[in-house]
Amino acid sequence: MNTTLEAPRLTAHDRCDRCGAQAYVKVVLQGGGELMFCAHHARANEDALRSLAAEWIDETGRLEPQPVGAAD
Repeated sequence: MNTTLEAPRLTAHDRCDRCGAQAYVKVVLQGGGELMFCAHHARANEDALRSLAAEWIDETGRLEPQPVGAAD
């Protein structure tokens, strides 16, 4: 069986707008523009931003350790 995974939309070049750490969450705002956050700052600001977001791209799952053999 072949499994197709979507490539991450955020890279190591994307940085948190709050602290400069690697961004794992990108918030596209309804009024235009975007914000990027590390996992910590995304959680800290989520309640305030969810109602303003047109899109919430969360790749924090990439931070979880992968099981041995998961890449097979």
